[in-house]
Formats: sequence, C-alpha cells, structure tokens
Amino acid sequence: MSYAFDAYVTAVLFDPRGRAAFALGDGAVRFETGEAAAAHDGAALCACRPPSGEGLLTGGDDGRVVWSRPGEAPVEIAKVGGGRWIDALAASGESGLIAFAAGRDVQVRDAGDPAFARTFAHERSVADLAFDPKGRRLAAATYGGAVLWYARIVVQKPVVLKWAGSHVALAWSPDGKFLMSSMQENQLHGWRVADEKNMRMGGYPAKVRSLAFLSKGQLLATSGANGAVVWPFGGATGPMGKQAAEVGFDESALVTRVAATPQGGRLAAGLDDGRVWVTDLTASKLNPVKAGKGPPITALAITPDGRRCAWGDEAGGAGVVDLPESF
Repeated sequence: MSYAFDAYVTAVLFDPRGRAAFALGDGAVRFETGEAAAAHDGAALCACRPPSGEGLLTGGDDGRVVWSRPGEAPVEIAKVGGGRWIDALAASGESGLIAFAAGRDVQVRDAGDPAFARTFAHERSVADLAFDPKGRRLAAATYGGAVLWYARIVVQKPVVLKWAGSHVALAWSPDGKFLMSSMQENQLHGWRVADEKNMRMGGYPAKVRSLAFLSKGQLLATSGANGAVVWPFGGATGPMGKQAAEVGFDESALVTRVAATPQGGRLAAGLDDGRVWVTDLTASKLNPVKAGKGPPITALAITPDGRRCAWGDEAGGAGVVDLPESF
C-alpha cells in the first residue's frame, strides 16, 4: 500500500500488531489504518514507540511530547518552555520510562507515575537519546561524546564516554556491553561500556545517520555508504580488530536508512534515490520492495518477524509492504 502525504516523513514505526504509524513534518501522525492525529503545531522532529508499544510518541518544534493512538485524541505527555524544541526522544518498555531532550536538558518521565520527573543538564546540546536494554541507564549524545545517566536517580555524577567531535545518533547493543554512536563527521564510533574502550570505525563516504542491530546482537548494520555496512559483534571484543562487510553495494546510490529484525538476519535499506530493498543475510539476495526511484528515503522500519516493511521519503511519499516468509 502506498501513500502520498503532504510533508516530509520524519519517522515510521510498527506497533506490536504490525501496524505502521508515520510521523510527519507538518506535525501530523498518520496511521496505516487510516486514522490521523494533529499531534503538533509545527513539525514532528522525532518519534519512538511508547513504553506500551501502542501508537506513537512524537516530539515537536512546539516543545511538546505527544502520545498519539488510532481513534483517540492526542495526549500531551510533557511541554517545555522558552521556545525550545524537542530534539530527541526515547522510551523503554522494560522500565516504562520516557526521556526527551530540549537543548542542553534531558527530562525523564514515568508512563505509570505522573508525579515522577527527573532533569539532567549537559554542557552542550543533546542530539540523541537511547535507553540500555533494561531501560535503567540513559545515554545522551552530545559534543565530545556520550553521557550515561541512571534514569531514576536524582543526584548523581554521570559517566562520560569521551571522543572529540559531535555525536548525533546512538544505539546500545542488545546485551548492553557496547554503545555505538554516529558522528557529524563521516564516522562511526563506539565504546565498550565496562572499561570505556574506544572503537573508531571510519571509512564512510557519507554521514552515518541510521544504525540497527540484528541477528541477536551479533551484527550491526549502518547507513552512510553505497551499501549497508555490517559490522560483526560476536565475542567479548565486539567489532574491535574486525572488518565490516558491505551488503548491496551500488555505486549510483547511498544508503540513507537501515532497519533490521533484532533476533533474525533480515535487513532493510532505504537509498538516497528513493529505492528500498530487503535481504536475508543468510541468503545473500537483494529483494527490491520499492524499485521506483524518487526522493531520498528518510524513514524505514521492519517488523520483528521480518514480515512487513514500511518507508517514507522527504517529499511525503510512503508505503507499507508484506514480505514473503523466505526469499
């Protein structure tokens, strides 16, 4: 099924029942089932699944965090003042916590306790947030590295994982041992959290804007190259001293987004020429699910079972497709 929305597609995510929801640059949330919610007075800048998995959490340039669900009025979770935007958003189904960044401040809320609130201040603006697999520890990407907070503790001294430069996107490994960061430069960086060991992973021709672990955490896929770059993460040292593979190399296009099945080996990639493909890394065959070229892909998702894929582009084009059980 294809869609023609009127705005840039900021994000697409699936709910636990495999239904897609799209966050748009005009502030709307559009659901695959046909419903729409006017979530923001302005653009939706970021999105994530809420702790329950139902609907979509979005942060906007109106300074609001909003929970939208099909058939219901949007619910405001939080609002910041001073004309600040919600720059980053994360939530954990394991802990029930929601975190959002506005400038240098990160705030945490508990979906089950309206009275709970924490605020963590940083020296520089925060570009991304990510909860660890247990939802207890929160990582914030900022200039000079990543800052780790225990999300429920009021007074604490955070751990700072240092690396020079601007860090813009984060992903925890499923076992919580590694934290990966993409940078404003054409570079991927990582840390082994236990001893803060650095992992510099360069060689990208473009910025790495999208990261996805798959195969039970044994592999990490990223955008930023002419194919999806796949790093091995097996063993105690993760990717240290190992070489990456490039899947679906195409010299005429760059991968802008990746999505993957956490437990399986199915990987999806969206390209800057509007195409989308899906592959199973055990089969080594690319399967085009959107063969027509167009505006760059800005949002991509695949269900955990690998049976559905959804995408959106910078001009408002979007689609959802059912995938075969095997390629």
